[in-house]
Amino acid sequence: MWIQFLRLWKSFHNRKNSLFVGNPRGGRTAAILASLTSTCRRHDIDPQLYLTQLLTNLSQTRKSELPNWLPDQWKQLQAEQLRS
Repeated sequence: MWIQFLRLWKSFHNRKNSLFVGNPRGGRTAAILASLTSTCRRHDIDPQLYLTQLLTNLSQTRKSELPNWLPDQWKQLQAEQLRS
């Protein structure tokens, strides 16, 4: 599902029609996903892997642990786990 969204987002991202969404909630969701995928690319993270793990583990994550799921922090934790 996410890979399809990412492919569609890349193809429509630079078009003027991508500025229009069905409703404000859809616009907010698209903006959040675009921001997360851009941040992942900037930190050299596979957006599909990151979002899959995030959505899989989000329901079990405490509020105090949410900063660990920011892309840059997540990448550091992944690197530390690989070293262990």
